[in-house]
Formats: sequence, structure tokens, C-alpha cells
Amino acid sequence: MLSTWFPNVQWDVVLEATKETLYMSAISVFVTFILGLALGLALYLTAPGNLWENKFLNSIIAIIVNVFRSIPFIILIILLIPFTRFIVGTMLGAEAALPALIVGAAPFYARMVEIALREINKGVIEAAKSMGATNTQIIFKVLIPESTPALISGITVTAIALVSYTAMAGVVGAGGLGNLAYMEGYQRDNAEVTLVSTVLILVIVFVIQWIGDQFTTALDKR
Repeated sequence: MLSTWFPNVQWDVVLEATKETLYMSAISVFVTFILGLALGLALYLTAPGNLWENKFLNSIIAIIVNVFRSIPFIILIILLIPFTRFIVGTMLGAEAALPALIVGAAPFYARMVEIALREINKGVIEAAKSMGATNTQIIFKVLIPESTPALISGITVTAIALVSYTAMAGVVGAGGLGNLAYMEGYQRDNAEVTLVSTVLILVIVFVIQWIGDQFTTALDKR
């Protein structure tokens, strides 16, 4: 039926491009979650009045986060070409997009983590301290559990942003649905390929949002 509606679409190529987009998104979301959580915790913990208060270190981390968060993604890809070639060995393919995707998204998520942690009632932390909890216990048994719904909501937003990043990365040869829409759709004037690629990206985004909403609702104790 789809072949009848879209006779100019090669569905095996679309399937491969979809797999590449899902691969880039899944890997980059996973690594972004780990790095972003670590950076966000570092930002929060080293801020004035918190467990590891260190103004100098906090300033350095904040500068790094702000710089990489502010660079437009398409420019970031270009800036990271030498680094990507050193790590991956090429600038083409799904693997080549991963460094830029992670570097672009991790600082963004780090700020969301910091905001989520700031919203935790200070009384909960003080209560844990009064009961003799160590800093490590406060981090893993108080801070992260209390902020989990916000952390899930934040990574959902970040994951959706990463899907759009994969589309931009596709324009410079990273593969995926963005590359398909540009190379086969735009450059060859095939509106059907562009439409199908766009719809599939929207479906991926809607699924990510639905999954994120389900987890957030299930974990929210309020």
C-alpha cells in the first residue's frame, strides 16, 4: 500500500536511514545522560552553600557548559571535524555524528540537571545530614531520587533535541533520515522522500515524548 501511495520512495533505503537515526539517537542519549548528569551534579555540588562548595571549580565548569551549550550545532560539527576524524577516522556515517551530538547535548542537559537539583527542598538534605548521611549517600539516596522525575523530563526534552540534531548532521553526511531528506529528497527534487523522512522523524519524536511522559508520571510522587 505504501509503495502505491509513494511510488518514488525506496523503502529499503528509508528503513536503513531510520535505523541510522535510531542508532545515533539512542547512543547519544545514553552517553549524554551520563555526562550531563555528572556535569549537572558538579555544577550543583560546587555552587555556594552546597556539599562541595568550590567557587573556582564551579566557575570553570559553568564556563565550559555555557560555551558548548551556546555554539550552534551545525557550527559545532565543523569545529569538531579534527576531533571526530581522530576518534572515528572519518566524517561520514552515523558513528561520525556521535561526538558532535554528545558534545552538543551534554552541556544542555547538565543545566537541566542543575535546575532539577536546585528545586529539591533544602530541608530534605539537612535532615539527611542530621542523621549522619555521608556526601555520597546524600547524592545517591537523596539528590538523585528526589529529582528523578525532573531528570527524566529533562532527558526527554534533550532526546527530542538530539533527534533534530541528527537531521542536521545528516546534511553533512552523517546518514539517517536527515541525510535522506537532503540528498534524495531536496537535491533530487523528490518531495515524497522528504515527506516520508519528515513524518518518520515526527513519529520518533512523538514516541520519545510519550515514553518520557509515562516514566515521569510513574516516578512523580507528588
